[in-house]
Amino acid sequence: MTDSDDLPPETLAPALAAEGIVPPDSTWTALEGGRTNRLWRVSRPSGGLVVVKLYRHAAPNPLFPNDPAVELRLLRHLSGHGIAPHPLYFGETPAGPCLVYAHLQGAPWTRGAYMAAALLKRLHAIAPPPGLRNAPDGSLALGEQTAAILARCDSHAARATRSLMPRHEVPALGRATLLHGDPVAANMVVGETGARLIDWQCPAIGDPCEDIALFLSPAMQLSYRGAPLDTAEHAAFLASYRDPAIIARYRRLAPWYHWRMLAYCLWRHEGGDTGARAAADAEQAALIAMDPA
Repeated sequence: MTDSDDLPPETLAPALAAEGIVPPDSTWTALEGGRTNRLWRVSRPSGGLVVVKLYRHAAPNPLFPNDPAVELRLLRHLSGHGIAPHPLYFGETPAGPCLVYAHLQGAPWTRGAYMAAALLKRLHAIAPPPGLRNAPDGSLALGEQTAAILARCDSHAARATRSLMPRHEVPALGRATLLHGDPVAANMVVGETGARLIDWQCPAIGDPCEDIALFLSPAMQLSYRGAPLDTAEHAAFLASYRDPAIIARYRRLAPWYHWRMLAYCLWRHEGGDTGARAAADAEQAALIAMDPA
């Protein structure tokens, strides 16, 4: 193992060695990016890199669930589509639930909005497996979810945010599209063969605008890429998704998604995430700049 300050728990490596997945003399390197779970890139003596993901038992998240079993189900379901990593092992270890999958060569997405749009469009064309959660669909459901998030907050900023609720209604789409549920820049790996999606612990079915809004979110781009998309990048994404009806629907729903993300960032900030305040400010600026009529 390496001298990293973020070595795996003492019981994890022996458990995976006993399963024949990760030999004892493998080299473990902690990966950044995972905010909920712990991840390592592991180099095995026989060759071939894998990723070891150890799930944390965190408090329920109002926007991004953390379900180990559903991630395994999605990776198996998407096998052969060239859109997600290949799973190698899943099981309960003394350190907690653990997933091992083939490492994807590449780097987190930072530019090329057309590529991100094409990736999500490909995903949204794949039939979903049964048993996934339903994402909020339409302004009524988004409003209820946002109100529930704000009810968990105590700050003056959260109370003020209630008055920013959009006033126009957008009906539910009623489409069972397969959604990643957290398609932020850090969860898109770009390599020589194109872009793929990792971190499938909160997929859903529903309106494709859900994934579109999460990717375009100023708060999420700031948090994971370091800056929101500029006007040209935003326009390039919308043009490259190649579904005028869905993009027109997203434009109508965008204020609702900005309002929800603002509430989520304020909840994160109250929970101790110091960077979430700047993310909230970015989302609020986008919301105020829009005409919801």
